[in-house]
This record gives sequence, C-alpha cells and structure tokens, in this order.
Amino acid sequence: MDDGKPSGPKASWWSRPKAVERTLAEPEVPPARDGGPSVPPLTDAVPTDAVPADAVPVAADSPSERATDGDDDNGPRPDTDPAAETGAVTVPAEGPGAFAPDAAGAPAAPPERPRPLHEPDEYSTPPYGGPGPWAPAPPVQLPTPAHGTALPPAYGTPHGAQGAPAPHVPYAHPAPPPPPPSGQDPFAQSFQYDPWSSPVPRQPLTQYGEQYREPGGRRGRVGTAALVLLAFAGCVLGGVVGAYVERNGGFTTVELPQAGPESADRAPESVAGIAASALPGVVTLHVRGGGEQGTGTGFVLDQRGHILTNNHVVQPAGTSGEISVTFSGGQTASAKLVGKDTGYDLAVVKVTGVSGLKPLPLGNSDNVRVGDPVVAIGAPFDLSNTVTSGIISAKERPITAGGEKGDGSDISYVDALQTDAPINPGNSGGPLVDGRARVIGINSAIRAADSGSGLAGGQSGSIGLGFAIPINQAKRVAEELINTGKATHPVIGVSLDMQYAGDGAKVGAKAADGGPAVTAGGPGAKAGIRPGDIITRVNGQRVHSGEELIVKIRAHRPGDQLELTLLRGGKEQTMKMALGSADGG
Repeated sequence: MDDGKPSGPKASWWSRPKAVERTLAEPEVPPARDGGPSVPPLTDAVPTDAVPADAVPVAADSPSERATDGDDDNGPRPDTDPAAETGAVTVPAEGPGAFAPDAAGAPAAPPERPRPLHEPDEYSTPPYGGPGPWAPAPPVQLPTPAHGTALPPAYGTPHGAQGAPAPHVPYAHPAPPPPPPSGQDPFAQSFQYDPWSSPVPRQPLTQYGEQYREPGGRRGRVGTAALVLLAFAGCVLGGVVGAYVERNGGFTTVELPQAGPESADRAPESVAGIAASALPGVVTLHVRGGGEQGTGTGFVLDQRGHILTNNHVVQPAGTSGEISVTFSGGQTASAKLVGKDTGYDLAVVKVTGVSGLKPLPLGNSDNVRVGDPVVAIGAPFDLSNTVTSGIISAKERPITAGGEKGDGSDISYVDALQTDAPINPGNSGGPLVDGRARVIGINSAIRAADSGSGLAGGQSGSIGLGFAIPINQAKRVAEELINTGKATHPVIGVSLDMQYAGDGAKVGAKAADGGPAVTAGGPGAKAGIRPGDIITRVNGQRVHSGEELIVKIRAHRPGDQLELTLLRGGKEQTMKMALGSADGG
C-alpha cells in the first residue's frame, strides 16, 4: 500500500548541490522585440562537455527536485530520470541562485549546506514537506437541522440569490484531490489548501427573512387567544356548577338511604323481646282522694282482675277515693281496693268487666344472683309503658320507707333487691322482671340525692340506686290480702331500743306503751330473751341495728324457725325460736 513514501530511488538530499537546474523538454523561442528576428532555441547551444561531470540532470519543477530539496509534493514520484525520458539538456540555472564557473572554465563546487540536527522524515510530512494527500483535514461538522426546518442557501451563494436550499449531504470522507495538471505549479495547490474548510456545503439551522414566515400568523394568534378565552370561560362555568352541586346536593331531589322493612320479632331473651312479652300485663294507676292525687304502676296477677301495686300508690284514695287503671293498649277501667299492708308497702286492687287480661308470670327471688340482667317497666312521671334495663346490684338490702306519722306505724321494712335499672317517681308498684320476663320484684324505692331514701313525693330522678320488694315476700302478702283482706307479720315478741347506737339490736327495758319489753308467752320469752340483751346475728347473718333485725325477721313467714346469737353480760349465747304472727295494718 502506498503510504505517501517515494517509490523510486532516492538521493541523499543533504549531499546534492543547491543549484537549481531545469530540464527543457520543449524549449520555446522567445518572441522578437520590435519586429527583430526571433531568438533560436537553445537545444544545442550548450555543449555537453561544458556540463560538470557530477551535475545531476534534474528539472526545476520536477517532483524529484522537490522531493530531494525537502519540499512537499502531492504528486507521484517517477522511478526514472526525467531527463533521460525527455531528452532534455541540463544547464545551470540563471539567476541569483546559480553559481558561475571558475577561470579555467570548470564549474565551481557548490557551497556545502548545513547538516540538519535530526534525521529527515521519510514520510515528508510538514514542516519538512508538503501536505500529503493521504491525510486530508476532517470536514467541519455542522449541526444537522431538525426534520422540516427550512434552510437558507448554502455558503457561497451570492447575496440575494433566490433558489431552493441545497440538499443536506451526509458526511463522508472525501477522495484525495487529483494531481495538478501539466504545466501548473504544484505549490499553488498547497498554498490554497485550507484544513478547516468543508468539502460539502453546509447549511445553518435558522432561517431569516419574510420568505420563511408561515402564512396566516395573525390568524393563528387570534385563534390561540380565542381558545384561551374559551378555556377560561369553561373553568368559570365549571366552578359555578360545582359550587351549586356542592351546596344543593345535585340537580335532583335528595333521597337518603334507608333500611327496608324487617321482621318485628326479636329474640325472647333480648330487652325488646322481654318488653314485648311483659308490657301487655303492666298497667298505669291514677289515684285521687282526700285532696291528693298520685300516679303509679301495677301488674295483673290473674284473670279475675287482681292487680298488685305499692301501698303508697293507692294511699291518697283512702276509703272513698277513685282509682283508675289504664292498660298498655290504652283501655281504662275503674278499680277497687282489695287490701293493703303498710309494713310491707303492698296493696291489691281489682278491676271488673275487663276481658283479655294477661297476667305476668312470677319468678323466684331466691334464685336471683347478683349481676343477673333485669328490666324495669313503669310510668315515670306518668309516661306509660316506659322500659329500662339493668342488673341486680345486690340482694337482701335492708331499707325502710315511710314514717311520716311519727309513731312508726307507717314505716315499711323491706329486705330489698338492689338494681341499677333506672327507677323514677311513677315506677312504684311496677314489675322488675328477669331475662325470661318473669316478675322477681316490685319496684318500690330509690335512693335520692336530696332526701336519702323513701317513696314519698318530691324525690329527684334516678341515680342508679333502685330497690324492689322480693317477689317471694310479695306473693305471700298478696295472697293474704286477696284471701283475707289483710296480711300477717312474723314477730319474736320483744320491743327494741331504736335509739341504741352500738352494733346490733338491743332489747329495750320497756315497751312503747310502758309494758314489759318481752311479751309474756311470746316467742322471745319462750326462747329466754331478756331485757338488755343485744342480738348480733340471725341465722348466722350479721345484724347492725334494730331496723335490720326487723327486716331480717319479716323476710320470713310466721312459724319459721330462726337461730339468734346475742350478747348478755359480755358473753355470747345462741338460742332458737319459732316466729309468731301479728296482724298487719
């Protein structure tokens, strides 16, 4: 492969004379001046013996001379002597660079040229030779315009010339330039070489001038403004519509979701099931007489129309008052007093001429345990058929109610069930039922925040402390009232000192009427109780006061056997007795 090296024989360039010689292949005859004769050619004018023996026939413009003189040449190097091929005569060059012969006619030796400080470059690359055709400068890479961009005329187009832009030519390595034509100085091409020029015309990216403006520019701007205005109007309209929808809930009538019809049946053990079962047997009582009136609750005992309630509910009627009964369905009927007992705070009334009565089943209060769920039904503040629920909070809670007369004849002693089911004035006499809708107590009293306890009027609302008479005690009393019109009380036949502040119930020295404190022949006398004894326990249950001893005794029936524990002279004694009976009032 030709890498630009000379292919022919190469002379040592530093040992040759500096004289420049020209080979005249075809000498030309100079024209005659002023019409004189022309000068003959110089082909044979110089004899061959006048040429120095060591002169090298070299043409001044030949590639061999340029190669050996250290000048660059882009053309090929001949393998033969050009003088031999052309038949030219070698003559000394005329001019300032030529050397003259000496006096003997022999040519003088050329002056010795300075020796370079380094070896010559065999490739003849600059600065020691001309630029070679094998290493052209790379073309300048201009940015390629985007697709569709109009371009101006290529560089070099005269200003103002019209015409289509030059097509884009992709970059490619150009071919080496051809050798200079015969008779032309090869140095002219080297001097015109521009390493930074582009062999392919390039085009700029930006177009200027009216000819590159898109038609309809003003119309496009107007259209854009119209689109922006329409978009703004749409946003405003959308905001107005959205605000209306948000404030009014839409454009249609509001329909809220709602559950469909369901079965009215409920589980029997639920509060709703218990209430549905018990409400038909609960009544509301309105009582008037003696300038007084009151409202309370009761429940049906049997199909004959007997209704059980509290004594303090019917007390305003007296012997000539009116008692009106309203059933859960709204029917009303008049009622008459069958019997009452102040000590137990129970009363029985009876309605006549009423059919379809639904008596409530009775439970067993001895089976009740603390924490059992209960439901209270009544007419608090004359609000009939009110249902509340809760649990049994405690059992055998001794409470007393009444006592307005001051002689103790109207005091009620109840060994009550305590519940947190809300009970309010008007609930008195109503049933307290268990989880099977069975009556286990009669709501009778509440612990009020202002008065402490009691069943009298003027009480505040419920604070979660309600008390009910156990159904076992109420059943016995109700049966006696229905059968005999009066109830019997169990007694031990002693009078108690109600002012005693110590622990336990103390037997008094005398009775209230001045008689003996221990009734002769009574249950206490037979057991051996004496005045001054302090009773501390009943059947093993602790007694702290005289009221508690009465409550414990009235929780039993007459004739029941009791075991009493007492202190006498600082010594504890135990004795047994059978309860006696006394008519109630």
